[in-house]
Amino acid sequence: MIFPSISVRAPLNPVSSLILKPPPKPSSFRPVRCCNHQQNPDTIDKSVKPSTHLINPIVLAIEVVNKKNDEKRRGDEERRRGCFSQMGSQQMLGLCGFGYGVQGFRCFPWLALNFHMAHNLRLDPSMIQVVQNIGNLPMVAKPLFGILSDAFYIGGAHRVPYIFVGGLLQILSWGALSLIPVAGQALASLVLCVLVSNLGASITEVAQDALVAEYGQKHRRTGLQTYAFMALAGGGILGNLFGGYLLQKIQPKTMFRAFAILLLFQVAVCLIAKEDSLGLPQPADQNLVKKSIFEGVREQCSNLMITISEDSISHPLAWAVASIAMVPILSAPIFCYQTQCLCLDPSTIGMSRVVSQLMLLSATVLYNQFWKRIPMRKLIGTVQLLYASSLLLDLVLVRQINLSLGIPNEVFALCFSGFAETIAQFKLLPFSVLFASLCPSGCEGSLTSFLASAFCLSSILSGVFGAGLASLIGITSGDYSSLPVGILIQFLAALVPLWWIHLVPMVEPAAEKEKKKGMSKRSRRNRRIGRVALESFYVYRREREFEEQR
Repeated sequence: MIFPSISVRAPLNPVSSLILKPPPKPSSFRPVRCCNHQQNPDTIDKSVKPSTHLINPIVLAIEVVNKKNDEKRRGDEERRRGCFSQMGSQQMLGLCGFGYGVQGFRCFPWLALNFHMAHNLRLDPSMIQVVQNIGNLPMVAKPLFGILSDAFYIGGAHRVPYIFVGGLLQILSWGALSLIPVAGQALASLVLCVLVSNLGASITEVAQDALVAEYGQKHRRTGLQTYAFMALAGGGILGNLFGGYLLQKIQPKTMFRAFAILLLFQVAVCLIAKEDSLGLPQPADQNLVKKSIFEGVREQCSNLMITISEDSISHPLAWAVASIAMVPILSAPIFCYQTQCLCLDPSTIGMSRVVSQLMLLSATVLYNQFWKRIPMRKLIGTVQLLYASSLLLDLVLVRQINLSLGIPNEVFALCFSGFAETIAQFKLLPFSVLFASLCPSGCEGSLTSFLASAFCLSSILSGVFGAGLASLIGITSGDYSSLPVGILIQFLAALVPLWWIHLVPMVEPAAEKEKKKGMSKRSRRNRRIGRVALESFYVYRREREFEEQR
């Protein structure tokens, strides 16, 4: 207890220098009074009672009362903003869920486009993979879009307007492929439409990722990245499910038109949504006037370089990029082998993608509930080893080992065809959570877009290496005899990143934040104890003054 140290007979023993003044030291000079009571100056002061002339306790009491009033006023303001913030939270969940759902649904027109290039245009597997990788080039420019969205506001907002612009660009590209026959028949015009579509998609993805990171840090919600992954997987499930079924019923251009209509709804949602209701920081008018475009871009570039130079970000980023880029992907040759040699229906391929997206959704939920407590280095190492092993499932299908086990090609492709792709997508989730927690304020768009661009560039390099490998070992549309060799090279290349797994941190910052959170709770408890003690001293002082007046 605190109060036994206070003597009843000598209540003025100093307990704290902030509460009581020490008794005056004896001096040869006559004491000077600091009160307004008129007394005889020749009278000897028999008893000095500093309790009636204390200043610090009175000042402290006023500060305590003012602090109580400030806390009450802040509480009233928070309660008034409670309904408004709840509405902003619901709007954020709807905007994020629908936006990432549409992003995952992009597999719907891309499935039709792959069939169009393979069956209508009769392109070689290596050429199809080259077109896909060329179309992904706008994704590399994501850092520029992130810097622009961080530095420049459009109508007082810097996230939702960019989602709107990206949606319009995608509508133009897919609408042209569905309404203009020449756009889908000529290879040059088709590549141009794909570039414009991915340009709009990259702008939209940058704005959405920055919005999720900024909102999560502002309102201390760390589960938004998991929620975004779940919405992305849900959109992928619906896109592959409808795409595999409708591809047998309708033409690819009709599917392009249907996706363009869906993008119109996303643009309409962006028009309705108000970014200021999300509680994000608004720009100052003087900054908008004084800063030029060049100054804003230079400042954001400087902040981005400082951020990514930190070891906590650069080391895991280098490992993630290298682990993706050094594995040559043979997705187009395997796709053509399944459709041309095994004669699998589009519905089977579409359903295999649905199964893979369901696995991704399940893995995301498990990560959010259980796996995020596992040390990150151990989790990523296990995932990488599982990814390398899953690449051998294509070898089982190519060698027809599944038939010797009594498993038909359709069933095996349905269950295991997209397993490796699912693991590759899931591997990015822990890194996304890590980088979002380390992202500094004001640099959300720049950092998230840089990370997305780095991942996309590594995927492009992986696809280019895969196309070069297919050409080197002689994989063509009529000869797939050397495909098993390419799959074995994939497997060996996926094992190499395990040699420098030490670049991945052992513990995520989430665990450290939980530890700090616990410390903050104890400190708040200590502050409450201290406040009770101060209030008790204040009551005790008033009782002593009342007794002396009697």
